[in-house]
Amino acid sequence: MPNSVPNPVKLSGAPHVGAIRHVLVVDDSKLQRKLLTMSLKRWGFEVAEAASGAEALEKAALQRPDLVLSDWMMPGMSGLELCRRFREMDEYSYFILLTSKSEKEEVARGLDSGADDFLSKPVDSNELRARINAGERLIDMQRSMAQTNRALHETLGELQQLYDNIDSDLKEAKKLQQSLVRERFRALPVGNLSLLLRSSGHVGGDLVGFFEAGVRHVGLYAIDVSGHGISSALMTARLAGYLSSAAPDQNVALRKNTEGDFVPRPPDEVVAALNELVLDEMETEHYFTLLLAFVELDTGHMVLSQAGHPHPAIQRANGTIEQTGPGGFPVGLLAGIQFERFELTLARGDRILILSDGVTECPGPDGAMLGEEGLEVLMRGLAHTTGPAFLEALIWQLTEFNGSGDFPDDVSAILFEYQGNAAT
Repeated sequence: MPNSVPNPVKLSGAPHVGAIRHVLVVDDSKLQRKLLTMSLKRWGFEVAEAASGAEALEKAALQRPDLVLSDWMMPGMSGLELCRRFREMDEYSYFILLTSKSEKEEVARGLDSGADDFLSKPVDSNELRARINAGERLIDMQRSMAQTNRALHETLGELQQLYDNIDSDLKEAKKLQQSLVRERFRALPVGNLSLLLRSSGHVGGDLVGFFEAGVRHVGLYAIDVSGHGISSALMTARLAGYLSSAAPDQNVALRKNTEGDFVPRPPDEVVAALNELVLDEMETEHYFTLLLAFVELDTGHMVLSQAGHPHPAIQRANGTIEQTGPGGFPVGLLAGIQFERFELTLARGDRILILSDGVTECPGPDGAMLGEEGLEVLMRGLAHTTGPAFLEALIWQLTEFNGSGDFPDDVSAILFEYQGNAAT
């Protein structure tokens, strides 16, 4: 007759349905193993036996048990050591120590070793069944949480991949939007043009640019589309096409004179035309502010139209600053709006700054905005700074005022420094 019961013991009845199906019984007493196995088999569990901790670890490595019933006191490896070693292999199986120990310190040692429960020897079958039921509830919860965590991890991985793809696309979109401002500096015979475009996010709704308007004029425009992000950026790209410097025949701000040359249209008429184009052709809830100006290069005379955009700031050669304009109504909100034009003249040494409300509405740490007065203070402090360096310094000054370089709105600007013709 063999010395041990073959493992695993085959079920003689209906298999148990639940979180615990496979049980590993560990005891150096063959009789104790037999008694426990008989009860477990009667309840429909699949049972394996081990006479020592080392044998138990070998069998657990081959088939993970859902429940381990282990004697505490065994020669060689104790139940406590088995529990520690077993927890290194598996986190979700239920581990019950069988012991005659009842002192709180001993129980605490068992819990520290990773045991889930205790049963006093001799084992009462009803109590064992109740403890197994409790273990099943815990394992069900652990496995459900593990499954949820796996699903969450997979979802987070997918979201991270999606975010990485979107982030990559937005970086490319930023490059494309920045490329709409083809030149950041242009030296004209009568002065210098400097442009700044800085989005608060990857892409934004601001756009600045210029175009030749015949041999005697240059057109300047600053646009600020409502909102932020991709939809605003797409609208700026569409508007850039209407004010193209590369295709004057498609530029709504230009017309041909009787000699067939391109010349400026009255800026208020251009703004009105853009208003109707947006309302008729663009299915969008976005609107935009605009300042459109034509500079007569020989004289410094400017004709402008302002549609809700901040007032242009003129810094005269003597340092005085003027901010002027009728204000006007934004473009793309209502049909039939009448837009105004106004005029000003730059003398030699004067300069004009056309900027978005991301500058004047930049908040300080206390929430107070820079405003027009704050802008004048900055311009006076930078009176001897010119060209792109002026715009870079303006950003540094805004950063100091804001307390951070992360502005809440896009920042854009055009600086035109008029020197006049050498003959004038």
